[in-house]
Amino acid sequence: MWIDTHCHLDAHEFGAESLDVAARAGQAGVDMIVIPAVARVNFDVVRDLAHAAPNASYALGIHPIYVPQAADEDLALLRRQVEAAMIDPRFVAIGEIGLDFFIPMLCEPAMREKQEHFLREQLRIARDFGLPVLTHVRRSQDQVLKHIRQLRPAGGIAHAFNGSFQQARNFIDLGFHLGFGGAMTFTRALQIRRLAAELPLQAIVLETDAPDIAPSWVHPGRNSPEQLPAIGHMLAELRGLSGDEIRAATRQSALAAIPRLKNLLAS
Repeated sequence: MWIDTHCHLDAHEFGAESLDVAARAGQAGVDMIVIPAVARVNFDVVRDLAHAAPNASYALGIHPIYVPQAADEDLALLRRQVEAAMIDPRFVAIGEIGLDFFIPMLCEPAMREKQEHFLREQLRIARDFGLPVLTHVRRSQDQVLKHIRQLRPAGGIAHAFNGSFQQARNFIDLGFHLGFGGAMTFTRALQIRRLAAELPLQAIVLETDAPDIAPSWVHPGRNSPEQLPAIGHMLAELRGLSGDEIRAATRQSALAAIPRLKNLLAS
């Protein structure tokens, strides 16, 4: 079975279909979907959805795109909710957190500083509770790496990775895994396809980021965790392996990246 390590199943694009989408993904062979939060307003939403869908788990965190509206009290709430969630087997990570230096407004000096403050505080929460992090690294790989080196959380995933081979090696050396999804299905995505084909397989996890980053055969439509097996087979093609080999390898990578999934999948 396949593991989707990053899917915003609660997104408004799914409307009232989230549970049906999760069920269809399960029928397609996806036995686990990790749903990251993005802000305090959806902490309860992702938790409830993960408990309602048999093949789902969740992460709690504040996404950099939501940092402009966030306050330090949100960080305090996050810490309290993480502490309470440690007894919940469906709670598996801190995320989605990170830095976004692609959106112009987020690149303003004051907002860069606020983003880095929120990232560092969330890395501290992850470190304090021994949890992996699901990191957003859009045009910010080196800066995210700097903070990870300083605060040393318990590993995690560089989500939607599209950096250089050197940056990939730096994440791997810090115990991180690299997330690949629909972007590598486009023939024009030469760098991402090279990374997917040549990086150590044990460092790669699969994700959809649904409803975003749809694979080539769905774009520009709504992405879905149902697409993960086909995305996995594209990775198999790029690496000259069988779909079963990729499924098994990326599953092991996901369990290594997010250890709390092991008990959840064994139950």
